[in-house]
Amino acid sequence: MSLNSYLNKKVLILTVDGRTLTGTLISCDQVTNIVLQDTIERIIREPDDEEPSAEQAHGLYLVRGDNVVICGLVDEELDGSIDWTKVRGSVVGSTKHV
Repeated sequence: MSLNSYLNKKVLILTVDGRTLTGTLISCDQVTNIVLQDTIERIIREPDDEEPSAEQAHGLYLVRGDNVVICGLVDEELDGSIDWTKVRGSVVGSTKHV
């Protein structure tokens, strides 16, 4: 499936190692290499973790196609209404086959 319809839109990427990245999709190719602009990594903590969840800015970011599990559009209005430092949840595990 082509991601061309997502170009210049805010997307969320889940990586093989369980990282969650959001940013504006500015480039992609046939093997799903992805370039994001204004990239933010969301670090969601477990409910019993004392540290708050966090967002880490990465700016311009390249994700190799073999590291992409899923890419989806973000509802920007809903996304902007959430305080991601207060969100808690289980860690997304690796999707690598061993």
